[in-house]
Amino acid sequence: MAMPVVNTEYLKEIDKARRDLRALISNRNCAPIMLRLAWHDAGTYCAKTKTGGPNASIRNDEECAHGANNGLKKAIDWCEEVKSKHPKITYADLYQLAGVVAVEVTGGPTVDFVPGRKDSNVCPKEGRLPDAKQGAPHLRDIFYRMGLTDKDIVALSGGHTLGRAHPERSGFDGPWTQDPLKFDNSYFLELLKGESEGLLQLPTDKTLVEDPAFRPFVDLYAKDEEAFFRDYAASHKKLSELGFTPSIGAKSPKDSTVLAQSAVGVAVAAAVVILSYIYEARKRV
Repeated sequence: MAMPVVNTEYLKEIDKARRDLRALISNRNCAPIMLRLAWHDAGTYCAKTKTGGPNASIRNDEECAHGANNGLKKAIDWCEEVKSKHPKITYADLYQLAGVVAVEVTGGPTVDFVPGRKDSNVCPKEGRLPDAKQGAPHLRDIFYRMGLTDKDIVALSGGHTLGRAHPERSGFDGPWTQDPLKFDNSYFLELLKGESEGLLQLPTDKTLVEDPAFRPFVDLYAKDEEAFFRDYAASHKKLSELGFTPSIGAKSPKDSTVLAQSAVGVAVAAAVVILSYIYEARKRV
């Protein structure tokens, strides 16, 4: 399908869609499922074959019907409400933007978002997403295939601070944290406490504590929420851009404004230094 032209008009539509997504997600308290939609669309990427990834193929019935995607049709339909207002935006950009906004509106870090993703109707084969019933070797197989690292695995797992598992979707039931609509580091605090009544810990969660390479990141993120937010934002950005090469200059108008203001600030500061130097030189003379 056609690659979007990321010009000023497209960037303005992205900003408008961001506002609409913020309102939709806040009003419906649907941040967890929007984040899951973004992850599952991106998480099919294979670095060797350059297939899958954040290209909105998940909207097609074939891929949406994969077992790991149970329940995501609801999120796809909600995104369609925003898409209808901003038809120029690709579905691929919209789904990843929804994930970024979901993190932000629940108190999480700001994840850098660069638009320009191309939509695809080519669906990957089922089985590329993580299986919650397995352990560390499986997680590494899945995430290394995408081109991600152990740090990415643990940081992205921290996204389970949002939402809960539903038995009709995954066979598991319950939230991971006490406040499943707040993005913070409580997922890691709960992991270190061990199993608690009413809270969920999947085999893929427990292995983060048991594996000697994963455990240091769990300890760090439980102790330092800022470190978790920093690493999560970086890992989320990587996931959202798998197989995607942003075009030069594909930044939001707000970013351009900030850069322009910074440039003016530097120029003013330089002028002050020069005038001060001239003044001091005249005093000495």
